[in-house]
Parts: sequence; structure tokens; C-alpha cells
Amino acid sequence: MIIDNPKLREKTAVFKDRSHAGSVLARMLKDYSGTDAVVLAIPAGGVPVAAVIAKELRLPVAVTVVSKITFPWNTEAGFGAVAFDGTMQLNERLVQMVEMNDVARQLQTDQTRRKVQARVERFGAVARIGNLRKKTAILVDDGVASGFTIKVAAVAVRAKGPAGIIIAVPTGHRQALEELAGDVDIVYCANVRGGYSFAVASAYENWYDVSEEEAIGILKQIKG
Repeated sequence: MIIDNPKLREKTAVFKDRSHAGSVLARMLKDYSGTDAVVLAIPAGGVPVAAVIAKELRLPVAVTVVSKITFPWNTEAGFGAVAFDGTMQLNERLVQMVEMNDVARQLQTDQTRRKVQARVERFGAVARIGNLRKKTAILVDDGVASGFTIKVAAVAVRAKGPAGIIIAVPTGHRQALEELAGDVDIVYCANVRGGYSFAVASAYENWYDVSEEEAIGILKQIKG
């Protein structure tokens, strides 16, 4: 199931920034206010969004570290992802399309594993998810393009035994969201868009890459 805002469909520049996007999502998620749900931010860009949701809904927040496995020749594109607990999945169809050899694939995968472990260590206490058994996990990022990274995050989170998994993102590509909806209980996305030229950044008036230092600072502040 996908729940969106019909008034925001196919529109761009609908959010001032990530904090504004978080407020919009918090209103969509109001039924979870004060429940046993846990907000899980995907760093670094998902942290400012998740922090606002957690604050407005009075929910705890933690970090779900996950990173895409990028191509050697293009660090913006990925062919798989690795999560905080070592969960790893490859987009086999994409790997076959680009005819990547086993050595290059293993090199990129190992590099990503190290990157994820280092990020878990940097985030430290604020990254600890804790006990999710019989709780609702709300996975939050600043947007979904292909959806593969957040899909792997959901697989890792499911291993912790939550009562349900929800994905909440400000903006997302329709096809990716439809595929994700089959893997989790509900997908909340305020701004659903289609087309070939989708970019997460297009949903924001003020867009920049969030640093790990900024993300950690935000989490420390909200945790008091």
C-alpha cells in the first residue's frame, strides 16, 4: 500500500528543505504519535527528515546504516547495497547488463562493507537501534530513486523482529515505490513522481549533501 498526498503528485520544489519535508511526513504519520513505533533514519540525508518526524510524533529515533555498492567508474550509481548487520544484496540484472567481472564486483562489495562498518562506528551510540521486537519500525530517508538501498535496509531491520515495517519518504519515483510496497507493510510518500528524469533533489528548494558530522549533531541534539 502506498499513501501519498494527491495535491503534490508530479510536482517539483514542494519542500523548502529536509526539515519541512519531515513536518509534512509527520502529519501523514500522525496515527503513530506516542505509540511504540521507532523512527529509523538512513544517514546522512535521511537524518534531518527523521529527526523532525521523531520530535513531532514523540517517538525514539535511531540510525539504520546502509550504503549502495557503487560501480568503479561511477560513484553515484549502485549495483547493490550493504546494511549495518552485513546484509547484502546485489541487483543481479544490473550486474549482468554491465558485464562486471567477479573480481571487480567483490572489490566494490568489500569496500562498501568497510565503509558501512566505519560509519556504524562513527555514529556510535546514536546509531544503536535497540530492541524492535513487536514494535513498528519506520524507515526514513530523504527520497527514493531506485529504492534498492532502502529495500536492503528493510531486509536487515526485519531480522530484528518488528511487528511491522513502514517506509516514510518525502519524495519517490512511482515505480520504485510500487516495488517497495510489496516488501513492507505501508509506504508513505508525500510527493510521488514518475518519468525517466527523476531526481530526489528536484523535490527540494534547498538541497545539499548532508555531512556525517551534521547528521550526528542533529541526532545528539534530539536525544538530549
